[in-house]
Amino acid sequence: MANFKKATSIKDWLNQRLAIEKVEKVMGSEYWIPKNINFLWAMGMVLVITFAMLLVSGIFLLMYYQPNVDLAFDSVNYTIMREVDFGWLWRHVHGVAASVVFLIIYIHMFTGIYYGSYKKGREMIWISGMLLFVAFSAEAFSGYMLPWGQMSYWAGMVITNLFAGGSLHADGFVEWIRGDYVPAQAFLGRFFMLHVLLIPLAITGLIGLHFAALRIPHVNNQDGEEIDFDAESKKYLAGDKAGSKVMRFANDFMSKDMMVVGVYLVFFFYLVFFNYSFAMDPVNFDPADGLKTPAHIYPEWYFLWSYEILRPFSVDLGLILFAFAQVIFVLLPFLDRSPNAIAANRRGPMFMIWFWLMLSNMIVLTAMGKLPPEGIYSSIGFVSAIVFVAQWLALPFITSFEKKV
Repeated sequence: MANFKKATSIKDWLNQRLAIEKVEKVMGSEYWIPKNINFLWAMGMVLVITFAMLLVSGIFLLMYYQPNVDLAFDSVNYTIMREVDFGWLWRHVHGVAASVVFLIIYIHMFTGIYYGSYKKGREMIWISGMLLFVAFSAEAFSGYMLPWGQMSYWAGMVITNLFAGGSLHADGFVEWIRGDYVPAQAFLGRFFMLHVLLIPLAITGLIGLHFAALRIPHVNNQDGEEIDFDAESKKYLAGDKAGSKVMRFANDFMSKDMMVVGVYLVFFFYLVFFNYSFAMDPVNFDPADGLKTPAHIYPEWYFLWSYEILRPFSVDLGLILFAFAQVIFVLLPFLDRSPNAIAANRRGPMFMIWFWLMLSNMIVLTAMGKLPPEGIYSSIGFVSAIVFVAQWLALPFITSFEKKV
């Protein structure tokens, strides 16, 4: 049995039972961060803050939302928006956060690619991060169903049809997912459960895994320098803070994080109060009607790039390439054969071209996904989809020729 001493304070009593001082050191005051990093490394904290706002605003919305096909639309657009004091504010916060969180995720993701933060023992950091991206995508899709507007209904119809597997005609599987032949009460109830319980629990666990994966290999830095964290932390603790290459996470680096978070919150609440409409499709302000198909069905902006990879091809080939686009980013640590874990601009022209072409091409795919697949738009979307696939197939060959820097 553990040897407990008489506690001198409440903190001491808790410390003997929960080791709070050790946890604080492991997670904060003795968790070391390289000095040579920039503001882009604060995106992780920005994501945590945004997720917290999604949780809090979601709890308030949950108090008045009705997960019923006859009541859902009115509970959102009338009860919450018009009758509940500040209900409009919580809906605006939730809607904007659900959209902006993907902007931050993409910045965070491409920062990791640019600086090679998925290499040299950091594979689990990248894989856990991509699992978080998948979980956030599922959370966003399930939440998009809940207002039960026209685009909610028809987006649900189109996306669940993908599970039929093209020529496999697995219609029974689609009906099993929906709980009916078409999206109806069972469908709404299931996605409500996923959105408010199961997926948030998965996201919380994956955030814990992501932070745990960061603990051993530590955070990467701009130069890809291999830092002896034990030696540099001893310098810091001995008083040589200027000479040390690292700093404490709490509260040294966290203060820099909070500066970036402050700037982000100004931008965020500007959108909440003055430009909320970008986060809500106008078509979704019409109640769901299974007998009236919208002229052009498309997902939210953060899914448009992968949606555009699906559209230009036959059903079977489109589904294969769509699945390819969902999986390929997870495999990045194993496709990049380079011995270097440094910034793209120091890895040679081939990877630099690959990175900026990938980023530009995903922006083009996103833009084309919002437009009707006709005329020049269809041609641009087709070429961009081919380029996307070709780039990933070429990556192992491009990086295998890199020499150690």
